[in-house]
Amino acid sequence: MVEAMPPAVLITGAGRRIGAVLARRFGEAGWHVVIHVGHDPDGARVLASSLPSAEVVQCDLLDGDAALTMVADAADRLGDWRVLVNCAAVFHPDTAQAIDPTVFAEAITVNAEIPVRISQAFLALARTNGGKRVIQFLDQKIANPNPDFFSYTMAKHAFAASVKMLAMAQSDPTTRIYGLAPGAMLPSFDQIAREHEVSGRMNLLRRLTDPGELADAALFMADGYLASGETLFVDSGQHLLSQPRDVLYLAREQGLPSAPDHRNRAEQSGE
Repeated sequence: MVEAMPPAVLITGAGRRIGAVLARRFGEAGWHVVIHVGHDPDGARVLASSLPSAEVVQCDLLDGDAALTMVADAADRLGDWRVLVNCAAVFHPDTAQAIDPTVFAEAITVNAEIPVRISQAFLALARTNGGKRVIQFLDQKIANPNPDFFSYTMAKHAFAASVKMLAMAQSDPTTRIYGLAPGAMLPSFDQIAREHEVSGRMNLLRRLTDPGELADAALFMADGYLASGETLFVDSGQHLLSQPRDVLYLAREQGLPSAPDHRNRAEQSGE
């Protein structure tokens, strides 16, 4: 007797950081996890080998045709593909005084256009024994914006608008489209550990939010208990504040040691 494959979830940017936390949690919960990576599959293969049921797919999310081919191939291969989590993102600095056209083009493509197109393809092509779920990783900045990382924030606002619009467009009542909006959780851009320790507590609860809380929220959403079109904030109340700058800089302005002079590219990294 052939054992049926468990329900599948594809998570973009799942090779590292928060995407990898999600992959582990879904895997532990009995899902077949499709781990997407942009450029470096070796670490993702190690992660996949540690899970009960997992595989790795690779494509550059700046290539729309490759992204849609990835979805079509997965839909053809997976008999019960229930959940898509669009977690991958790029996070580069530019300003309200002068957006960087190159930064903007990459941000709007990877953080908004391609995940929406992937979602549309998933909704059209995936086969499932239960309702389909799309979980879009947003940012608490959609409720608490500031001028830093200007193009990134613009793209996340555009992506957030797509959640309700996609939800309204679905004719199948078992399909759910969700937003999941994290706050500061892991060191970002060029932060050092001490800066993150301070910036991560700049929320109403004055606590570091554990990435595992995001994974728990995503698993909850996978069951479809929220109305379609809803966005859940997992940020210890950060979105309820009004912060004039990104917390990365607010922490730095407190006189903490400067970060090293380099840029850690969060390229298609799952935040």
